Amino acid sequence: MSGTEDDELAAVKDWWQRNGKPLVTGGMLALVVVLGWQAWHRYQSNQSQGASMLYQQLLETTLTPDGKADAARVSDISNKLKSEFGGTAYAQYGSLFVAKVAVDTGKLDDAAAELKSVVDKPFSDTLGEVARQRLARVMAAQNKAADALKLLDGDADKSFLASREELKGDLLVQLGRTDEAHAAYLKAKAALSEEAAVGGLQMKLDDLAKGDA
Repeated sequence: MSGTEDDELAAVKDWWQRNGKPLVTGGMLALVVVLGWQAWHRYQSNQSQGASMLYQQLLETTLTPDGKADAARVSDISNKLKSEFGGTAYAQYGSLFVAKVAVDTGKLDDAAAELKSVVDKPFSDTLGEVARQRLARVMAAQNKAADALKLLDGDADKSFLASREELKGDLLVQLGRTDEAHAAYLKAKAALSEEAAVGGLQMKLDDLAKGDA
């Protein structure tokens, strides 16, 4: 091998030392990232499917001759949802379902506990607001209307404004604060379309007007 060839070989080896290894390392790192990303998506998909199946099983507990949920099975499935998929949307939808079953069986304390767990750390604003309004109604049934009203302090998303104001009105009526209740019902009516406002909400306004007559 000539001196020129030796020099070229040395130059290639030197380039490889300086650039080749980093390129291979970088390529391998990119491959690991891609494979890791794909594995994460597969994991997420499997997680979602698993949670979805458990939630479906939860809903199916109502498929009984009398249409009432099997309380023992509800407890078992909801516990699995919480332990395996805690904090996910499915787990929190499960909590809403468990709360409904608890209300149906007169277990208001259990219902309140389920709903509070969602209100404290909601998966989404929508789930948080739904749980908040349901919790307020449960609290009202527990003769805690004043506390329920405090739960509804602050702004609500526009899509929930009507239902929140109507709920406030119901609580204020329960507390005997009819003028404030009337104002809340009017806010609820204003947040609805004209067609939607005609119905139960209008009847509540009419009932208050009759009470003043």
